[in-house]
Amino acid sequence: MNHKDLDVWKKSIDLVETIYKISAEFPASEIYGLTNQIRRASVSVSSNIAEGAGRNSDKELLYFLNVALGSLAEVETQVEIALRLKFISTAESIFKQITEVRKLSIGFRNYINKKSNH
Repeated sequence: MNHKDLDVWKKSIDLVETIYKISAEFPASEIYGLTNQIRRASVSVSSNIAEGAGRNSDKELLYFLNVALGSLAEVETQVEIALRLKFISTAESIFKQITEVRKLSIGFRNYINKKSNH
């Protein structure tokens, strides 16, 4: 399976792009703090989806999808922190992207689980 064909991977790449754009506006003092953390976590989502898709078994794919979901929760938390610290003024569209990636990830995970159990 090619990860580039997966909607969940495509949407996670869109999220990375959004995160890089918004975090570019964070204070310079955050370059090694929240800016670095949120960027790494967002990249981790798409990277883990890709790594899982490139593995040889559904069990490995499921593992990496779960890691991606964990990283997505990190991104969501870090966006909330950025909002509360007023590094960004709104996050509604970002939270929508996160929700979309989460739904696609869980749907893909459920599909793989069903396929593996039959």
